[in-house]
Amino acid sequence: MGKKYVYLFQEGNADLKNLLGGKGANLAEMTNAGLPVPPGFTISTEACNEYYNAGKVFTDEMNRQAMDALAALEQQVGKKLGDIDNPLLVSVRSGSVFSMPGMMDTVLNLGLNDQTVNGLAKKTNNPRFAYDSYRRFIQMFSGVVLNVDHYHFEHVIDHVKEQKGITEDTQMTAEDWQTVIAEYKVIVKKQTGEDFPQEPMDQLKKATIAVFDSWNNQRAIIYRRVHKIPDHLGTAVNIQSMVFGNMGDDCGTGVAFTRNPSTGEKLLYGEYLINAQGEDVVAGTRTPQPIVTLQQVMPEVFDQFVAICNRLESHYRDIQDIEFTIEGGKLYILQTRNGKRTAHAAVKIAYDFVIEGILTKEEALLRVDPSQLDQILHRRIDPNAKQDVIAKGLPASPGAASGKAIFDADLADKLANEGQKVMLVRPETTPDDIHGILAAQGILTSRGGMTSHAAVVARGMGKPAICGCEEIKIDLKSNSFTVNGITVKEGDIISIDGGTGRVMLGEVKLIDPVLSDEFVKLLGWADEIRDLGVRTNADNPEDSKKAREFGAEGIGLCRTEHMFMASDRVPIVQSMILAENEEERLVALEKLLPMQQEDFEGIFREMAGLPVTIRLLDPPLHEFLPHLEDLVVEITKLQMNPNADARVLHEKEILLRKVRGLTEFNPMLGHRGCRLGVVYPEIYEMQARAIFQAACKLAAEGIVVIPEVMIPLVGHVNELSLMRKLVEDTAKQVFEELGQEIEYKVGTMIEVPRAAITADEIATEADFFSFGTNDLTQTTFGFSRDDAEGKFLHYYVDNKVLPENPFAVLDEQGVGKLVDLAVKLGRGTKPGLKTGICGEHGGEKQSIEFCYRTGLDYVSCSPFRVPIARLAAAHATIKFKK
Repeated sequence: MGKKYVYLFQEGNADLKNLLGGKGANLAEMTNAGLPVPPGFTISTEACNEYYNAGKVFTDEMNRQAMDALAALEQQVGKKLGDIDNPLLVSVRSGSVFSMPGMMDTVLNLGLNDQTVNGLAKKTNNPRFAYDSYRRFIQMFSGVVLNVDHYHFEHVIDHVKEQKGITEDTQMTAEDWQTVIAEYKVIVKKQTGEDFPQEPMDQLKKATIAVFDSWNNQRAIIYRRVHKIPDHLGTAVNIQSMVFGNMGDDCGTGVAFTRNPSTGEKLLYGEYLINAQGEDVVAGTRTPQPIVTLQQVMPEVFDQFVAICNRLESHYRDIQDIEFTIEGGKLYILQTRNGKRTAHAAVKIAYDFVIEGILTKEEALLRVDPSQLDQILHRRIDPNAKQDVIAKGLPASPGAASGKAIFDADLADKLANEGQKVMLVRPETTPDDIHGILAAQGILTSRGGMTSHAAVVARGMGKPAICGCEEIKIDLKSNSFTVNGITVKEGDIISIDGGTGRVMLGEVKLIDPVLSDEFVKLLGWADEIRDLGVRTNADNPEDSKKAREFGAEGIGLCRTEHMFMASDRVPIVQSMILAENEEERLVALEKLLPMQQEDFEGIFREMAGLPVTIRLLDPPLHEFLPHLEDLVVEITKLQMNPNADARVLHEKEILLRKVRGLTEFNPMLGHRGCRLGVVYPEIYEMQARAIFQAACKLAAEGIVVIPEVMIPLVGHVNELSLMRKLVEDTAKQVFEELGQEIEYKVGTMIEVPRAAITADEIATEADFFSFGTNDLTQTTFGFSRDDAEGKFLHYYVDNKVLPENPFAVLDEQGVGKLVDLAVKLGRGTKPGLKTGICGEHGGEKQSIEFCYRTGLDYVSCSPFRVPIARLAAAHATIKFKK
């Protein structure tokens, strides 16, 4: 016997979801449970794949099995497709394994033609209903199968109503619908060049093929890409005998959720319409009624529906989204599926299901997608607010904000200090802009990707950001940007939604995040279960405090260069860099020392009793200096001005020479990280002294301090050996001076492939490894992150050259192998070696699963991603614990 492609509803069950699609499997499950489901059959996802394998051909075998199933259905209901006196009418629906809004819309009333419509009219003694059903079928079939735009049909009904002086569809007579049908046929002939198909078998085959074709329409492809649904699954086709909600006032149709999908509240939530068919509820042509009012209109039907809702929710152990039709006072269930819900609802429903004894804690945790939590942790746009969207970029950091568009970091800082809300708008940001980012409500850039400087810093600060919004053309001379004929000038108010990438004109109403009791308790369950530690990336006391509130178990990355970016410190840092000799450099470092020490004291105080990993200076020195191009422009203007101050011009020219001397062809691979410490040991010595003096001061106050000094960008064990000695010598000096000793660790950040493959050597000098996966991804792929995301990475992902953006989701086959190798080699040398990850991947669920499977001790992420990491770490433990 050949492969089975077609299943009657009674032949399937919920376990056949991959074969029958979610809709078909649920229809089968409900049929076998004895629920009132109109009978039908499902053409499987395997048939869809066979259709494509055969060159988009509906094969003879598939056709034979479909005809056999149709004959069985006809016998079951006592009607025949195409019968003039007693016609069988069917609906045709798509049904993929995962619910996909991009798939083909439903076709209802298939089987109607110029003859069978008369038979339906006589059989039901209701010509108005029959012709109403026929016009609906022509419009639906023409739209979704024949690709005739729906707007061609819209004016026809309005024109007839206008002539008759009526306003509602329900006021239309049989003759009115016959007039509409005649005009519809003319439209189809004009748009397609052919008459509307009259043969029911032909209609059925065309609709089935249209479902298969919709698997690869643009909407479906984009939806699959966004939601990471595999392309090979295919879609099933569900063919179901019609029941009618538009036969009179004892009929109706509706959609309901067993709980509120917005809040999670345990109340029936939905709408229905009397004397209507399915699409009327969502079409907006009539105002549906709240589902609870059905209790007054049809009390017996309502009670039966409530009982079925409770039964389905108990059976599937999840919130259900149910479509139903009432025909002649009898209830029919057309489909059920797990209901989509907001993050707030997902958390409440998961928690309530545990309290109600429906789910275990582990099952409840798996019901909440960690990436959904972003919606809860940030301010968001009021769903009822009006939005004037003018552009869309990459959703780089979640949350929403409004403020004045400001194009300069200094001005943003100044205005914010005056109490104004500002939005920093830049082509891209650099470390020079850090004070402007700190001051702004949110960040909008026209260049850069999801892991660009602006994105990374904004996420770390919990600020919304949109990056790579190439639609906007920024003019820094006029301090404005244009998009689609609209000009936004400096000071104009704009709003951004960092979760969707939308840019809006004007101020949009926002809602503050509220952490419910259910949310806090759910994360508590996650902490009970997870085996992977969760730390935070934090560079100041404020972020440290916020991260600890969110449940961070220490700091996995404190980037000391961010402490140098405050406006009062930049001139001192620049004087250190521009120093002509070591003596001048030490003078500047002496000024920076108390500032760094104060920062560390604040961080240690907030993280009392928890480990704090501090990375010594990492970026190249030129990042702290003015841009080369800006200096050249300034000097040129001074040279052309006869009244220019000669002293100022001379200072600028000296600065230009220094900037040129420090500028590198490829700074990412240049004089940065430990290479700075090797050549300028006094810089790292100052930082180590600041760390240990701060630690000793707090220890003297009785506060437990656990410092971990991290040497960045080590590629050779000799680099780490030199820097370790420098740190240990400095610590010894400080301990002797202060008469206080504390325990500390010295480790390294693994960011270059050589460090990973010589990790056994490097471990001889390291107390811990922390994987800086942002740079490790760059150096492994040979990609410049900002250039790749701005130029070609999106093309690579869209065309499946790469499965994911490797800067967003850890590349397990390449970068992951280096991490795994380094862990094994490092622990081969030091069995107890602590390992963690502190790149952007530390807050991404797939990457966290990889970290757990690889045996890392912790992940570290930005403060606002700590709850996400806690939940994702619990997911990993539940799924992969041996």
